[in-house]
Amino acid sequence: QVQLVESGGGLVQPGGSLRLSCVASGSSFSVYIMGWYRQDPGKQRDLVASIIVGGGTDYADSVKGRFTISRDNAKNTVYLQMNSLKPEDTAVYYCNARNPFNNNAYWGQGTQVTVSS
Repeated sequence: QVQLVESGGGLVQPGGSLRLSCVASGSSFSVYIMGWYRQDPGKQRDLVASIIVGGGTDYADSVKGRFTISRDNAKNTVYLQMNSLKPEDTAVYYCNARNPFNNNAYWGQGTQVTVSS
C-alpha cells in the first residue's frame, strides 16, 4: 500500500510558476512509475507527465517545454515544476504511483492549481 500526499497548488497569474510536490509513504518508492495527472470538473483525468525508475520522462504535448517532472528517491518525492502557466492549465492535479510489476496504482487527494489574473 502506498499513500500519496500532494502539496504546492494555489493561485498564480498567467506566466507564473508553481512547483507541486508529492510525498509517498511505504516502501519501494524507487520502483514505482510516478505521474502527474490533471482533471477539470466534468472531464476525464489526463496524464500531464510521468517519470520512470531510470529517470526517463514523458509529457503531454500541451505542457512540453513548460513543465518538468523529477523525482528524489531518497525523499520518496516526485515534483512537477510548472513554468509559463496558462489559464488552461487550471485544474486539480493528482499524483499517481504505479507498480510496473503488478500494475497496482495509487492516487493522491489532489491539489488545485488556478491560473488567473
